[in-house]
Amino acid sequence: MAECVGIDVSKATLDVATWTSGEHWTTTQSEGDIRTLVERLRALAPQVIVLEASGGYEAVVASELALAGLPVAVVNPRQVRDFAKAMGQLAKTDALDARLLAQFAARVQPVPRALPDPAAQDLVALVVRRRQLVEMLGAERNRLGLARRPITKQLRAHIRWLERQLDDVDTAIADAIQRSPVWRAREDLLRSVPGVGPATASTLLAHLPELGTLSHRALAALVGVAPFACDSGRQRGVRQIRGGRTAVRLPLYMATLVATRCNPTIAAFYQRLVARGKPRKLALVAAMRKLLIMLNSMVRDQRPWHTQMA
Repeated sequence: MAECVGIDVSKATLDVATWTSGEHWTTTQSEGDIRTLVERLRALAPQVIVLEASGGYEAVVASELALAGLPVAVVNPRQVRDFAKAMGQLAKTDALDARLLAQFAARVQPVPRALPDPAAQDLVALVVRRRQLVEMLGAERNRLGLARRPITKQLRAHIRWLERQLDDVDTAIADAIQRSPVWRAREDLLRSVPGVGPATASTLLAHLPELGTLSHRALAALVGVAPFACDSGRQRGVRQIRGGRTAVRLPLYMATLVATRCNPTIAAFYQRLVARGKPRKLALVAAMRKLLIMLNSMVRDQRPWHTQMA
């Protein structure tokens, strides 16, 4: 049986466990120790190495393992925690988590996926930073409305600084996209859709590289706009969306909101659902899914938007 490996990642250390042989060891996140870990795992020839997404702490070790040609899968922590509950494991330590990840690798066998190249990682970092700046700007502007006079000057100065930073990040994102012929062509396709602006297009490029490569149903589930059944016996529950990539879903929501006013195809679809008595929120989610499917078809077929494409 091929070996499966789990690595529990923290800020400074890595706990490593193998499922078949039952080994466990701890190492650091230093450059030298990661190189030693890569060589040790290469000798094991594992079927898959599983790490949890840990807010970016896993990026370095996952990149080094992938560059060494080892099969790496970075998985959702919620999925692993649900697996632990199903297995009856309620205790949580770094060593137990590493062992659990190795067991998850052996039983679930997640598919290793290629990690993004450095240019794609830089674009993701810029898009994430833009979202952070927008959130901070919103918070500071809300505080300004209720601020007492002694701190109003500070808030306004900070808002001006954040606005300059946001402009700089927008310029950096645009430059990064222009340097890549693939991204430039894909952005032109996405921006041809009424309602899709530069922020939505850059988010899709950074956080949804699968666009144009998956089926419509799989992509909708990946983003989190696919309705899931909730039936039992004779009961037919309300279909609801869940999970997915929040970083994609939020700008897609805003783009759809704009599209219901300026995009004739999406607006007609949305109004038709509302006229049939559907709640507006449900109709808007359905319009999000329709817009995403259209974008998927456009990128797959490399053809720009036109009003008859629906």
